[in-house]
Amino acid sequence: MLLIHCPYCEEERPELEFRNAGEAHIARSTNIAAESDEDFEKFFFIRSNPKGVIFERWRHIHGCARFFNAARDTITDRFLLTYKAGEPKPGLSTLSSEGGPAAWANRPPDQLNEKPKSKRSTKGEA
Repeated sequence: MLLIHCPYCEEERPELEFRNAGEAHIARSTNIAAESDEDFEKFFFIRSNPKGVIFERWRHIHGCARFFNAARDTITDRFLLTYKAGEPKPGLSTLSSEGGPAAWANRPPDQLNEKPKSKRSTKGEA
């Protein structure tokens, strides 16, 4: 089972406690009524689906019930980083599939009961 680190509860929990809420950091129009039908369609329905790192919104529905953001690798399904909603989007250079603040949530089975060695910082550093 995949474990996801909640930045508010500051613990990793099973994936069944979370729900994906779509792509993160979507720029919303200040005057949505003035948008053309094509622009509204792009804003409301069209999302990127990259092969590699994607930034998503998640909600800890069976915990604190708060939304947070996560950087996830769509190839390996590993969470590279989780951070509180409202924090700026981290640069891709700060992410690594081998480590990173949320990578402990993807540990091998023999390491599942070990506590993470470091806490997450606000800059996305381990």
